This record gives sequence, structure tokens and C-alpha cells, in this order.
Amino acid sequence: MSEYQEFRPPTAALTDAPAEPLELAGRGARLGAKCVDGLTVLAVLLGAGIAAAIGIPILAAVHGAGPSRLFGLTAAALVAGLLGFLALVGLIVLNCVWLQRYGQTVGKRALRIRIVRSNGERAGLGRIFALRYLPMILLGAIPKLGLLITLADYLLIFRDSRKCLHDQFADTIVVKTE
Repeated sequence: MSEYQEFRPPTAALTDAPAEPLELAGRGARLGAKCVDGLTVLAVLLGAGIAAAIGIPILAAVHGAGPSRLFGLTAAALVAGLLGFLALVGLIVLNCVWLQRYGQTVGKRALRIRIVRSNGERAGLGRIFALRYLPMILLGAIPKLGLLITLADYLLIFRDSRKCLHDQFADTIVVKTE
């Protein structure tokens, strides 16, 4: 047998690397996505608060005075709280599905940016949550020091690589989408 095997397939591992070079997302787009995400949560909570502010007085008027009024107010507060909680859970589920499928939250999707691995491969939900979000949540919970770590995390975006501390932990970058 000759030392060259002409018809042997390549043995290199194949990856899901992108066909075109990736363009890093701008700092403004990343900030905007963070603001949209925060405003989305605020909108859900305000919606629940408005529902409670409208529903509780209506139920109080319907039930009149006495023990039935107290029951009506309690029921209205519980329903409003439950609806707000379910809306918030729905938003979290939507963000998790989009993070798994597209590497995007609601804000990132609105501003057409996404999270990928540094080599361009898709970053799964496990990596995003366990290495990108969870360490920053835990570090941010440290009294006094947590605030400094969170501030440093956000300020690191001004480096040339535009990688924040949470990007370093998870080996991710945020890029523009088409």
C-alpha cells in the first residue's frame, strides 16, 4: 500500500462556524438592548399593577361592606398578583427559548444583535445562563463589592474587544445579525 491514500476523507472536526465574518455589535446597540429588556420587564409589572389598580376598586364596589368586601379585595389582589407573576414567567420563558434558538433576548432581537461563542458558533442556553448570567448574579450579590464588580463588568465594554466580564466568563461575543 502506498503512503498516500488518495480517497480517504478528511479527519478534521467540522464546526458550525459562520460563512461570513462576524461584525461586533456596537456599544450603543448593546446598551439599547439592555434598556429594552428592562423596559419589557417594567411593562409587564406595570400591566399587572394597572390591572390591580382597576380590578380591586371594582370588586370592592361590587361586594359592598362587610366580610364579603374583604374577600373580594383579597381575591382581586391574588388574581392581579398571579397574572403579573404568570406574565413575568412567560417573558422569562420567551427569553429562554429565544436565547437557546437565536442567542437573543427580546431587547437583542429588537436591536438585531445576538450572542455567539467567540469562534462564531452558537452559544447554547446552558452556557449563556451558567457562565454568562449566573456568575454575575452571584458576584453582584456580594455586599458593597458586588456593586463595583457590576460596574466594572459594564465598563469593560469600552475595550477594543467590546467584551464585558460576563462575556469573558462565557467565552462569548455579541454580534450584529442580518
